[in-house]
Amino acid sequence: MLRIFTVLADYLTYDLFNMNANSHLAKSIHFFIEDTSKIFVLLVIMVYGIAVIRASINIETIRDYLSGKNRFIGYFLASIFGAITPFCSCSSIPLFLGFTQANIPIGITMSFLITSPMINEVAVLLLGSILGLKFMIIYVVIGMISGIVGGWFFDATKAEKHLLVFKQNDIQQRVAEKKQLSLKDRHEFAKYELQEIVGRVWKYIIIGVGLGALLHGYIPEEFISTYFHGRAWWNVPLVVLTGIPLYSNVNGVIPVAQSLINKGLPIGTAIAFMMSMSAASFPEFMMLKQVMKPRLLITFFILLLVLFTINGWVLNIIF
Repeated sequence: MLRIFTVLADYLTYDLFNMNANSHLAKSIHFFIEDTSKIFVLLVIMVYGIAVIRASINIETIRDYLSGKNRFIGYFLASIFGAITPFCSCSSIPLFLGFTQANIPIGITMSFLITSPMINEVAVLLLGSILGLKFMIIYVVIGMISGIVGGWFFDATKAEKHLLVFKQNDIQQRVAEKKQLSLKDRHEFAKYELQEIVGRVWKYIIIGVGLGALLHGYIPEEFISTYFHGRAWWNVPLVVLTGIPLYSNVNGVIPVAQSLINKGLPIGTAIAFMMSMSAASFPEFMMLKQVMKPRLLITFFILLLVLFTINGWVLNIIF
């Protein structure tokens, strides 16, 4: 399904606009078209779909199960769900918004949000073919542990108090009170939620992805391979900071990581760079600022930097 957005971007950029596929500008425009169209479609489908489900089932049962003694099972399941969903950091946010609106525990939603852009089946297979089965398994385990640890941290710090609360209309209040709704009411509930969320984030999607697109065609591979080629401990956190403005999905950045490794960059350093590009980005944070208070957003950002840095160190030690 997600391939259709690439085809659309190919047609508009290379056929309709007749741009040179090798130019930096064409790569940036292609990236902008593909990601904005994908994010908006996913936002509409997932927010509407989750809202209909919320209005149709007793979400309290699920919430109580995930909030109680099975919380670590919840982190684990959320990490698995994140691993099998083929989304980049921005594309994961529609699901995250749906989970937060349904009052799913924040630790579980954050486990999903951390894991989803770091791991997906295509990325895992690509990495396995490049670096071998051992690396592939270790990469998946590290990604899932990152999600679980992150989820536990946000629950332990009671981060839910730093989420922004959406105002409820009459139908939303009836859902919260678990009153029976007709099919029309469910549709109205989902439509209202969709309008509320899209109305908040649409401009930040365009601005954020636009900023990412400007940098996307100018990934400084030579700079990275030249200045971060050694195994000094500080190279990993520095390369993580360098990768954050250079937004890309994990599948798109894997060839970059492979090129850097071939040029002599340590594996852990290259993977930390890849993680920072795919799982922490300006577009993501601009969207999240509409549902997170500044303290939570900054904490999330710092935690990602710490997790990526630790993962890079561990991989450099192992490999």
